Amino acid sequence: MTIIDGKAHAAQLREKIAGAVAGLRADHGVQPALAVVLVGDDPASQVYVRNKGVATEKAGMRSIEHRMPASASESEVAALVRKLNDDPEVDGILVQLPLPAHISSENIIAEIDPYKDVDGLTEANAGRLLLGKGGLVPCTPQGSVMLAKSVRGDLSGLHAVVVGRSILVGKPLAMLLLAENCTVTMAHSRTNDLDAICREADILCAAVGRPRMIKGDWIKKGATVIDVGINRIEEDGKMRLVGDVDFDEAEPGAGAITPVPGGVGPMTIACLLRNTVIAAARRRGLGPIDV
Repeated sequence: MTIIDGKAHAAQLREKIAGAVAGLRADHGVQPALAVVLVGDDPASQVYVRNKGVATEKAGMRSIEHRMPASASESEVAALVRKLNDDPEVDGILVQLPLPAHISSENIIAEIDPYKDVDGLTEANAGRLLLGKGGLVPCTPQGSVMLAKSVRGDLSGLHAVVVGRSILVGKPLAMLLLAENCTVTMAHSRTNDLDAICREADILCAAVGRPRMIKGDWIKKGATVIDVGINRIEEDGKMRLVGDVDFDEAEPGAGAITPVPGGVGPMTIACLLRNTVIAAARRRGLGPIDV
């Protein structure tokens, strides 16, 4: 059984991205820039933004942070996004979610220029993904597919089961797996006979947001398990991060599995950097970038 090392794969991808950034700077005088908007003082969001900034600069890109108080109005946040849309020096815009309750995430995401939408969440990029056209793809699903391919190679013809139907992960992940010529079954927490459906999967992707929901006997012998879930639970008096898959139960039967933490999570930031480089090149008509 293979434990898929997301940290190692992310490090390799970040190294490739750094090379692409160096090439853009040397050949075209372009230093890609990622702007992150953080509204409020959510501790987890602050950690994520800090980590993204460090990773961006390590890859040779500019990191721009805009912090706004939790009291900021929706119109103020929208105005900032429009200002970043118009800034020719900004290649990628990421609005850190969740936003305060009085601000509509849907409305703010709709303000982002699709060519700078490095989270791949705008309707334009979602539509391009559905149509099979080139666009900016959501980072977590993209990283999940990369990890699956790292152990399975060509995914063509394999049966992939995606448990979860969110617009952030489940739906775009299904589209990406279809693009890899998988046969895809979408399931969720209300699916009848969910355990039986999971047992049919060559690639089982868990993105339902319930700690240890998927048990070891739900997993086909030798299947590749991609666990997207990140759940904080209290166990033995301590807070722990666990996935949507019961790792200890799944490990003996799975052919390969991503751990939590250290699996899909590191790939998410690496794919964000990848999207920023791609956006920088596309906006300037520089053609495809090999990342």
